[in-house]
Amino acid sequence: MNPIRRIVFMGSPDFAIPALQDLHKSDYDVVGVITAPDKPSGRGQKIQSTAVKLEAVELGIPVLQPRNLKDPGFQEELRNLKADIQVVIAFRMLPESVWNMPLYGSINLHASLLPDLRGAAPIHWAIINGYNKTGLTTFQLQHAIDTGPILRQETIDIGENMTTGELYNAMRHMGGKMVLDSLAMIGSGAKQTPQSLTGNELPAPKIQKEDARIQWDQINTVVHNHIRGMHPFPCAWTTLNDKRLKIHRANLTTSARHTDLSPGRAVITKDNLLHVQCHNGCIEITELQLEGKKRMTAAAFIQGQGAKKIQFI
Repeated sequence: MNPIRRIVFMGSPDFAIPALQDLHKSDYDVVGVITAPDKPSGRGQKIQSTAVKLEAVELGIPVLQPRNLKDPGFQEELRNLKADIQVVIAFRMLPESVWNMPLYGSINLHASLLPDLRGAAPIHWAIINGYNKTGLTTFQLQHAIDTGPILRQETIDIGENMTTGELYNAMRHMGGKMVLDSLAMIGSGAKQTPQSLTGNELPAPKIQKEDARIQWDQINTVVHNHIRGMHPFPCAWTTLNDKRLKIHRANLTTSARHTDLSPGRAVITKDNLLHVQCHNGCIEITELQLEGKKRMTAAAFIQGQGAKKIQFI
């Protein structure tokens, strides 16, 4: 019989919701949810709760929203939940006094095949780096971030035009079963696998808005991966006439050649397509958004521009 019964769940975005739902439907008792505090958001600065809080309230699970995870009052509340183990998905860094509190510690679901892509944005960086495959890992938390022994791993293919948003949505539904299987492993005393570095691993640091700027002097495959890796957030961008221009969608164009164009120079083809020159070849932009305007197709943009050549910088 599995000695693990009482679960405390920690997470904030909707990526964590399928696993929370699966845990709630299981034989485990989710005795509490820890999530980020409510905060103002959007143009109206209305107070918004996290997706995980909204789901926990719907499921009738008690919610704690600490601002400081080291606060003695919060830690006492957490201790009173008497969890056997904590499940952490897309939350924040935990102090040892929190992750090591339950008898069986804490497990984390990470959106990469660890030890590759350790860090805050593994889905973004899998696509930016041009991976054709990534996955999810459950592991036991320990001192250093994303370094604990591995419980389970599952892989997922990445299509050549797949965006971060599309991969995110595909991966979020894989986590529930992995978490349940991992809890069963821990309860049965199954062996965990230490992470072993090969030297080929890449990091996955937090994405900053400035990171999303397109560097047109790179090769077209790198530019294409960058655009889809930054979509939908923060969204790849460039500038046109001193205004920011977001590039939502683009295709890799291997047949077209515009050797007379410098990187960042765009041309409207005879087929009414919007091609932009990169270091070696070009990409076709299909959806974009001028600063202060709505998102539009390349065809609508072309109609509004009228010019045959445009310079992006």
